[in-house]
Amino acid sequence: MALHRLTRAVMGVPNVAEVASYYQDFGLAPHGTRHGFCTVDGGEQLRLVQTDRRRLVELCVGADDGDDLGRTASRLDKLGVGFERTETAVTARDHGTEVLVRVEIADRLTQRPARSPSYNAPGSVARTGVRADGILRGDRVRPRKLGHVVLGSTDYEGSQRFFVEGLGFKVSDSVAGTATFMRCSTDHHNLLVQSTPVAFLHHTSWQVDDVDEVGRGATAMLEADPRRHTWGLGRHFIGSNFFWYLRDPAGTFSEYYSDM
Repeated sequence: MALHRLTRAVMGVPNVAEVASYYQDFGLAPHGTRHGFCTVDGGEQLRLVQTDRRRLVELCVGADDGDDLGRTASRLDKLGVGFERTETAVTARDHGTEVLVRVEIADRLTQRPARSPSYNAPGSVARTGVRADGILRGDRVRPRKLGHVVLGSTDYEGSQRFFVEGLGFKVSDSVAGTATFMRCSTDHHNLLVQSTPVAFLHHTSWQVDDVDEVGRGATAMLEADPRRHTWGLGRHFIGSNFFWYLRDPAGTFSEYYSDM
């Protein structure tokens, strides 16, 4: 696969300072002076900009080299989609989601293995005489990478063509006529596009080490402000990942996830 990961999401919000404080609480590390935020493994993967309403302004996707960019440009041209090409990136806009997508040359993501806690289960006692690792952790939860984004599109079929036929995303799962789960990496999905009456950003999703980190991260966020709670703890059917959704001050959901 020529594409290999999401590199960055540029999120537009009316209340930048307030939302920036939220994502710092969420565990993203501030970076630079332009309201940028880093994950542990992915570098700067979120940037906040001022807009009149909450939306995803730009989505950046990693490719290996210039040949990959050439193939992307050729596919977009075949679809009749306008684009801009430089030595390091191809950019094009999906009109259904109103998102500018930037396919850029980027290093592949390298992640150190997560700690491996021992879980007891019926007939399998892996941990005896000691407390669970998860409840002994005192460090702050830090997302490892940006895993996926979920977008609403006013032209669902057109958006699916744009991402699959134009950019080279692969389809992982679908709800006929309603939603498509797509990937640009080995994860089950990096993008979900669903049919909606208005274009909007539903949520961004951030990988943490395990279910204990999902719970610890969400608990800390809710202790600071219970109004942030949306949905969780749970495990999805599609993707099979643990999840907990929270709401930022602009109204966009952010998800901790593990075990995709």
